[in-house]
Amino acid sequence: MIIKKKLLAIITARGGSKRLPGKNILNIAGKPMIAWSIEAALKSKYIDTVLVSTEDEVIADIARKFGAEVPFIRPKELSSDSASSIDTIIHAIKTLKKLKYGDYEYIILLQPTSPLRTFQHIDEAVELLLRKKAENIISICETVNLKMNPFPVCVDLNGKIYKKQNSPEIGLSDNPSNGKEYRVNGAIYLSKISLLTNEMTFLHGKSYAYLMKSSESIDIDYAEDLKKCEIIINNRNSNI
Repeated sequence: MIIKKKLLAIITARGGSKRLPGKNILNIAGKPMIAWSIEAALKSKYIDTVLVSTEDEVIADIARKFGAEVPFIRPKELSSDSASSIDTIIHAIKTLKKLKYGDYEYIILLQPTSPLRTFQHIDEAVELLLRKKAENIISICETVNLKMNPFPVCVDLNGKIYKKQNSPEIGLSDNPSNGKEYRVNGAIYLSKISLLTNEMTFLHGKSYAYLMKSSESIDIDYAEDLKKCEIIINNRNSNI
């Protein structure tokens, strides 16, 4: 199974970070954090172009070293704490068109703070999109601590994902009978570009869920997250 038109992977990595300065290039198991997402994308059998959007020249150089394309430097106003991922993606799409870089039908956002996401996860998410004849896929995981779920979501019996407050009344797979609750884990956002530019969000009524394990869903925000990821990656490597 292949997508007829091109699939663009975009990795958004800004230089600034309050909690972990320079976190996108901090070392994890011998590589800069961003390298794990770049290498996963490059190994995917569905992705045609791996692009890094950044305002930071150091990140750009490291991204190129690991095989990503950096055809432009992102404006600094799109790299502030208030700038959204959607704004960054729309800027990338428009800039690529101006550069006549390529005509893509689908886009997959891979945040560098999810280094445990592998090429197998990416390929499975694309295959889910094809199997469901969907236009949008978002990765989720089961919530381990129900009191610490900043983005609770529901999944219906067909695999569609909803914000908790917008969920249908019936048919939920996380109803009280099994006690499960889910969250968006930030690892994979896959969408048809025309849908994304119309909705200006990944999560809407046409979104389907790709379920990942909680142990694969660490989103690095603090130093302890970095340490946990390094332990998991080292354990993976030792089992190869």
